[in-house]
Amino acid sequence: MVWLLLLQVLASCIWLGHSEVVASFETSCPQFFFQGIPPNEALEPQNPAWICQRYNNQYYFATLYDRNRRIPVYSAYIYQPGPGKRPKTWLVEPQLIGSTYPKTMEKEWTLLNRYNVSLEKLSQSQAVLHDYKNLTGLNRGHLNPNGHHDDYSSRVATFTLTNIVPQDEKLNGGAWNNYEQQTMIKRTQGCTTTYVIVGAVPGNNYIAKGRVNKPSHLWSAACCVVDNNYIKAWAVIAENDKNQVQLLTLGELEDTLTKLYGRGQVALFDSDCPRE
Repeated sequence: MVWLLLLQVLASCIWLGHSEVVASFETSCPQFFFQGIPPNEALEPQNPAWICQRYNNQYYFATLYDRNRRIPVYSAYIYQPGPGKRPKTWLVEPQLIGSTYPKTMEKEWTLLNRYNVSLEKLSQSQAVLHDYKNLTGLNRGHLNPNGHHDDYSSRVATFTLTNIVPQDEKLNGGAWNNYEQQTMIKRTQGCTTTYVIVGAVPGNNYIAKGRVNKPSHLWSAACCVVDNNYIKAWAVIAENDKNQVQLLTLGELEDTLTKLYGRGQVALFDSDCPRE
């Protein structure tokens, strides 16, 4: 009986550490979306995966992932910046291989050597480290940036390849970085909670011999709760080959994405978030 109890405790501890591919964000990790409402179906790719990104027994953000193009559609999180070290270790998502695999972000090495997963099987529905080797003019661009989190575990959680796209290196280190580090600080003054969704519009070009899509645009939208009576919003979009970021209203971004995706009217946040 004691051993059985220990096994049950161990199983529950293993389960607690998972980064889970789920059926829906509304029921699994709604806390990263304003009013618990994720973007509508107009952004969904042909072969989606809904990932509640969890590390060290805590959910840190949510990612809608495109298995075919091997890039995230968007990552959603709560803006909580703070000082701290930049992690160096990159992780992958075992559950994109299948539901029987570990429910925690893992290093590639761990899956290949401890779980005997072949690189071919691992890379079928997600990007791997080799895909981002020897890039020219591009680098690994976070959708959910590690600098928007206030402790080391939350920063590590952003270093998963399911949160990364091939981004123009000048944009990533220039205008986009300025938006993440400077504009966001100014815009969030007075906010008690800021909900953020950062996305990537699929492009016509690929890296890694056609495996990983290079987005045509990157975009970000924020819905900020100042108090019970006041909510404000803003958005930006950038072409992924120019070092420029365009500031928009939420409504303008949604209309722009509606044209770019071509799958119907895009709604990023609940209707209580102002579009003007």
